[in-house]
Amino acid sequence: MVPRRVPYTAIRRASAEEAGVHFAVQDDSDAADVEDNELFDMSRRSSTALEVSDNDTLYYGVTLGARSRTRKSRLFWATVVSLVCVSVVGMFWFYFNGINWIQRSKKRNVILMISDGFGPASETMARNYMQRTRNFTISYQSPLDEILVGSSRTRSSDSLITDSAAGATAFSCQMKSYNGAIGVDDKKTPCGTVLEAAKLQRGMATGLVATSRITHATPAAFSSHATSRNMEDLIAEYQIGNYSLGPMVDLMFGGGQCHFVGSSQPNGMQSCRLDDRDLWGEAQKNGYTTLASRKEFDVLDSRNAHLLPLLGTFASSHMDYEIDRDPKVQPSLAEMAGKALEILGHATHKKNAGFFLMIEGSRIDMAAHTNDPAAHVRDILAYWDAVSVVRKFVDKNPDTVLISVSDHETGGFSVAKQLTSEYPEYLWNPYALEPVKHSIEYISYQLLPHQPDTSAGNGDDDRYKMVRDKVFSEWMGINDATHEEILAVARETDSVNLRQLLSNAISNRAQLGWATHGHSAVDVNLYAYGKDADLLRGNHENTDIGDFIVQALGLDLAAVTSKIRAERVVQSTQAVKETWLGRRRGMEDLDAPEHNH
Repeated sequence: MVPRRVPYTAIRRASAEEAGVHFAVQDDSDAADVEDNELFDMSRRSSTALEVSDNDTLYYGVTLGARSRTRKSRLFWATVVSLVCVSVVGMFWFYFNGINWIQRSKKRNVILMISDGFGPASETMARNYMQRTRNFTISYQSPLDEILVGSSRTRSSDSLITDSAAGATAFSCQMKSYNGAIGVDDKKTPCGTVLEAAKLQRGMATGLVATSRITHATPAAFSSHATSRNMEDLIAEYQIGNYSLGPMVDLMFGGGQCHFVGSSQPNGMQSCRLDDRDLWGEAQKNGYTTLASRKEFDVLDSRNAHLLPLLGTFASSHMDYEIDRDPKVQPSLAEMAGKALEILGHATHKKNAGFFLMIEGSRIDMAAHTNDPAAHVRDILAYWDAVSVVRKFVDKNPDTVLISVSDHETGGFSVAKQLTSEYPEYLWNPYALEPVKHSIEYISYQLLPHQPDTSAGNGDDDRYKMVRDKVFSEWMGINDATHEEILAVARETDSVNLRQLLSNAISNRAQLGWATHGHSAVDVNLYAYGKDADLLRGNHENTDIGDFIVQALGLDLAAVTSKIRAERVVQSTQAVKETWLGRRRGMEDLDAPEHNH
């Protein structure tokens, strides 16, 4: 029998009284096939089921309308399941990759300022000094006071008291390491730094500014990998790109020219390298702009698109303390920071990637090593000036964050000193620091070459007068020096002892105390300003600073570490350990003391 075509829409349930199914037969190409006279008798008015032939599926006349609803229900749940699967996959991707992708797609600038050796008491002392000597109000706040967010703990992996190398490695590699470590872990394996990752993974411009040698512990930990901070010849090689990653630092301002100059170079520059390698010349051949004077610094055109990479060193060893600095010879920390911001800002102006810049107030620490309160406070004020410059940049560039923190405290410094066995006075005297014109380092250098000639018979008298009139009165502003004080300084021939005598003369009159010539374990202040600065509120481990930078920029330090595991971490020549409060090999100037362990 030939089936008859019946549209689905023609099927309806009969009324309760009729108890049957009625068909309104239409000629429609979408109709179902009904086996007439076989499966359904149209002449009989009953509720007997009929079979609708459609893809071999059995339906009952009274439920054919549910087929559409079933299809819709299946489609709905399929859609829901698909959305759930996509959402779950998306959530996993976002957690593991998406955050980094979003972060990398946004322009960010990170400026990390490190006030080496600067503890909470030093901030108080500098504020008090400005209030008294400049007649500032009691409510005066320094550029750092205004952005205080918390504190940082400073221990290294092998000591409760860190050194600068391990402290900086905690910031740069996001991990604890041993004292003396430069960008290496406890197993002396290179660890990827935030500077390297910023350059490799985000294409950011990078820079280092310091008032120490640029090869010194703090800048070195961001730009090199060495088992000892004393391997500054190797560190200099890293800094101009002599390793597998190539040049990672676009801009360097500071001291330390001697480590870039070969021992027999006829260019008039002083060398402290133990080999004859001319890194200065190599840098120039590789496209570096090189600066060796204040004049060259002043004429730099920050808008010059071909300025980077740039290496500027303004002293053979460390740059001068702020109290000794000749502004015609060396730029200040604030000037170097400002110029670096101009150059890096212009270089990244039309790019999606920003820059990472580390700025160190290096000699705050060295003055504290010498227990020199006058040099200490002047370098703190110079650091404040640099902070003010950076804050102005942040105000104009809201995609920037400034972090300021110390690697450790130096000197066990206290804003009080008991001078006698009697109950102490509750006071300290900022005015005793104001007339001091030179650092103890400078004064001791002036004295030591002029040892008395006892054979002449009058050497002691001449030296005594020089110490009384020049050293105490003119350079230190002390007009009440005792005969014993003057005589002790005039007769001293040892650098360490001489500096201690000079420190006592100033510190006692100011009533400032020192517990050590090394570092201490005290927590240091943490300051932040700009984009996401509030995330740093509270007390943190020093490695948390590295964590913050990694998260802010979406970096993967492990990926960088995997690229550099086989890099050389020991220099070919013997490492030269700095002598404490002494003279460096072949150098005319005296270095500040160093705490290496």
